[in-house]
Amino acid sequence: MRELTYVRPRRLEWRERPDPSLETPTDALVRPFVAGRCDGDTLPLHHRVSRPMQLGLTLGGIDPIVRHIAGSPPFHGPFGIGHECVAQITAVGEEVSDLEVGDIVVVPWAISCGTCDRCRQGLTAKCATTTTTTPGGTLSAFGFGTQCGRWGSMIADTVRVPFADHMLVKVPAGLAPLKVASASDNLADAWRAVVPHLRERPEGAVLVIGGGAKSIGLYAAGLAVAHGAGTVDYVDHDDERLEIAERLGATSYKSGGHGKVGTALRRVNMRYDIAVEASSRQRGLDAALRMLAPGGICTATGYYVARRSRLPVMSMYAASATLHAGVSHVRPILPELLDFVAATGFESDLVTTTVADWDQAPHVYATRTTKLVLHRAPLPPKERPSTGRPPPHSDS
Repeated sequence: MRELTYVRPRRLEWRERPDPSLETPTDALVRPFVAGRCDGDTLPLHHRVSRPMQLGLTLGGIDPIVRHIAGSPPFHGPFGIGHECVAQITAVGEEVSDLEVGDIVVVPWAISCGTCDRCRQGLTAKCATTTTTTPGGTLSAFGFGTQCGRWGSMIADTVRVPFADHMLVKVPAGLAPLKVASASDNLADAWRAVVPHLRERPEGAVLVIGGGAKSIGLYAAGLAVAHGAGTVDYVDHDDERLEIAERLGATSYKSGGHGKVGTALRRVNMRYDIAVEASSRQRGLDAALRMLAPGGICTATGYYVARRSRLPVMSMYAASATLHAGVSHVRPILPELLDFVAATGFESDLVTTTVADWDQAPHVYATRTTKLVLHRAPLPPKERPSTGRPPPHSDS
């Protein structure tokens, strides 16, 4: 089968790998037909980072955890890339009870069992069953390379999904898959950064600093507006994203560059209950934390690879502020997120700036655009492969 393979910056290929099969009775096989490009994938796609990051690791300037997630050297090809998809189930194991062949599902980016202590706490990206068995020992995930397990890319003809009843979440009937192309990761990441905190701070003021995690920042701004935030201010240096933020209902402010938000917000006499730091820059994180209102919370959604990242701890202390940094635990969020988009028609697809044909993936995946989505047609019913499980008994 074909799998989208990262070779080096700006070079991707379809490469053949063995067809996956049902290895355990709780597995499912799925055929992805909509795939979003995660914001994090653009780092190795657009920049030659492997050798500089390897040098940084050697000299102690980059945090050693990077090699456990991205390999050593980091982001060194070839590896299957892509970890956001909507897929169609093509086969299920004998112990899969809640899913059927033909179901349309979202596949979370991180592999989780659903039953360990961490999963029961909602920490599905840190599943004790799966992360402890990967070479990196930190994450078990699609599309990151073998240090996160041999799961491969979601941009492939077929993907094996373990713990299928737990992992796979059905897309509500009538919900267009293109609207939730990024639900596997970026859309859910934005949800966790905004929605739970607004419930605790109704009509709170929200600041989003965008530009690094490009789509996450925009999703966060739109979700904040849709959930009744009193103020939603979005800061970025990119005119296209500023326009999208305005279309989503936020007030936009243009910054001077990556993470440079001070001049953009100098004229705004505001402190924020919630901040979403999506610039992936030290300056952006510093500004977000310093602009929090008393009791405010900031969620950092980007990569901060420096070994000694600085924080304005005294400012945080004075404001009783909270910083949350960590990978997103998507699986617990998905049912509510998908139902919300289905019920409200939330315009998440406004964030999508490029839609491309699936077969063109090697040529378009490295396009410099805010949010790229690949698509192909789902299988019609007559072409759906049959399940290996015996059909249900019928008396008719």
